[in-house]
Amino acid sequence: MFAERIDFSHEAGLTIDELVKRVEVMIPDTDLGILRKCYEFAEKMHLPHKRSSGEPYIIHPLNVAATLVKLKMDLDSIMAGLLHDTVEDCDVSPEEIAKLFGQNVAQIVVGCTKISKIKFKTKEESQAENFRKMVVAMAQDLRVIIVKLSDRMHNMRTLQYMTKEKQMAKAQETLDIYVPLASRLGINSVKADLEDLCLRYLHPDIYYRLAEKIAMKKREREAYIEETLNHVQEKMLEYSVTGEVTGRPKHFFSIYKKMQQRGVDFEQIQDLLAFRILVNNITECYKCLGIIHSAFTPVPGRFKDYIAIPKVNNYQSLHTTVIGPKAERIEIQIRTFEMHEVAERGVAAHWKYKERNKADGTGKLAWVEELMEFNQNVSSSSEFMDVVKNDLDVGGVFIFTPTGDVKELRYGATPLDFAYAVHTEVGNKTVGAKVNGKMVPLKYRLKSGDTVEILTSKTQTPSKDWLKICKTSRAITKIKQYLMKIERDEHRDKGEAALEKALKKFETSIKALEKKNDFRPLLEKNHYKTLEEVFVNIGSGTLHIKDVLIDLPSVNFSEADVLDFKEEEKDTDSYYKKVQRTAKKTSGNDNAVIVDGLDDIQVKMGRCCNPIPGDPITGLITRGRGITVHTIGCQRIAEIEKNRQIFVEWNKYYSFSHPVNIKVTTHDKPGILSKISKSINTAGINIRSAIARSMPDQKGSFIFEIEVKDYSELLKTISLIEQMEEVISVNRA
Repeated sequence: MFAERIDFSHEAGLTIDELVKRVEVMIPDTDLGILRKCYEFAEKMHLPHKRSSGEPYIIHPLNVAATLVKLKMDLDSIMAGLLHDTVEDCDVSPEEIAKLFGQNVAQIVVGCTKISKIKFKTKEESQAENFRKMVVAMAQDLRVIIVKLSDRMHNMRTLQYMTKEKQMAKAQETLDIYVPLASRLGINSVKADLEDLCLRYLHPDIYYRLAEKIAMKKREREAYIEETLNHVQEKMLEYSVTGEVTGRPKHFFSIYKKMQQRGVDFEQIQDLLAFRILVNNITECYKCLGIIHSAFTPVPGRFKDYIAIPKVNNYQSLHTTVIGPKAERIEIQIRTFEMHEVAERGVAAHWKYKERNKADGTGKLAWVEELMEFNQNVSSSSEFMDVVKNDLDVGGVFIFTPTGDVKELRYGATPLDFAYAVHTEVGNKTVGAKVNGKMVPLKYRLKSGDTVEILTSKTQTPSKDWLKICKTSRAITKIKQYLMKIERDEHRDKGEAALEKALKKFETSIKALEKKNDFRPLLEKNHYKTLEEVFVNIGSGTLHIKDVLIDLPSVNFSEADVLDFKEEEKDTDSYYKKVQRTAKKTSGNDNAVIVDGLDDIQVKMGRCCNPIPGDPITGLITRGRGITVHTIGCQRIAEIEKNRQIFVEWNKYYSFSHPVNIKVTTHDKPGILSKISKSINTAGINIRSAIARSMPDQKGSFIFEIEVKDYSELLKTISLIEQMEEVISVNRA
């Protein structure tokens, strides 16, 4: 018996009568007169149009609707499939569709139209913008994307009537955009068919060679499948398990990917056959797994349990590879009938899924909302496409939290990616990570089954270096978001201070001018919505103060004032620019910090934040006192003008101990101070001072000033103290 696939083939002779019959079977006791009316409207609108094949155009919407029936979509989706091209190609208004067939149908059709309507200068721009629009449309109603996937499926099935250039362009776009979306929506039947069709047009030589080689061994393969099926069914009956067992060759694209990944030819691919066992419940799934592993020898490392830990698109199944009859490798999937329905049709199998029944009624999935968040925080469509595409295709590593929860991340993900997957604030405050109980660097590559514990600090903030460490779109977007906010806040504060200083010369203030509504002409002229935007643009140098003053009715700003401002700006910046110009980068062993501008300038550490190697740092130029080094998140930095900051970095060749404070909270027990001190000294860490006090709630609070070489030594010390059973928490003070 062979595995049953959903047949998405082009049906040239399909009629509305046949379509209605299929819908009646799927949605019984429903008046389908509206569906016939919908067809007649679409047929009339498309009457002058022909397809590239010469067929009447209506055959395309009919086949799209038929695909939606096979995916078990609702009546509104099927009607939208019939009408999906009418707004774009036939000048039908959305209002007319809403009036005749309902607002839901009109909304889906409009969503489909928006995706493909706008023209672009380049193919790359067009593809990126289409991708972005598809995600936006999907966020509004998932049915829009399922209709678009059905539309693309039929177009790919009839691609032979187009030129070779158009065939390749369509196939590449399908592989880049539609296949990942089908995968993320869990519609594996559509994904597999689209992949095979893409291979056929992008690499026809490989496609037809695979088809030929598989066809050559067809009789032999069918006999082998029959033998294996009989053996599996006998074993299942022996243990009183009933179910459906099927077998088939793997999809061409799946075989092609294996050839590419392993760098081998077709003859060297062993696991070409896939078997599937469908049973009634989860208990029988695991029972079948035991039966299979007792009947055949399992291949080590090739077992995956997607029932206990489902994929992010809700796919559930047990996967195992075993040595079958004649020493052939075979892959076996075991799942329930319900799981199989979801695996083949994904969201389409139950688009009225539980989230749709929530009060908001929008039907958004959590990951779609996340994509929308990316959409709001990236500037270009190309950037959006780059950051999202990596996360669309399902498959990666499963990571455990210390409490046993599971997070699925893409291959190559790091503890920093995991931290942002838990929560944005956890990511922003990350200072270290333990994997399976051991300290690891933040760039450590996670493996499935790892248990990750994130160490955080209230004083920690993201740095640009983190962008090189992270692999997931969520983490990258959140870090960029934070850095942009910090920069905007700095520009705002700097701009506000500069404007306030300038207005003092005219014996007025920002507050006084706000009361008079004097900023309105300036806001309207520059299309600013708020006064904060004025400050930000002054601080970033986009807007000059003299241009602001000219537009303020209460300020009498003359040409002489313009010259005075230029001279003042020149004088203010001269000292700081001189320091930066005379600077020469140094990499000797005499300084803990390398400064772009050392040249006999004294460098010292800020006592407010006590930076240590490993902390992200910046330098502040101070008159007569050289350069003071602070952590990026230090409050002192926020109070200082941007032009006083200078680039500094830790000198990896220089080694000395840095003072740092740690706060330890414990249960108040006798001898605890001595116990902690002994633990720190045993690790070879010097204690410069210790302050201890008892708290009213039977807790002890200790501040230790210790000397460490760098951040990793600090984390090791913290980890050592945390292991003591009396200790409640350890933080950098």
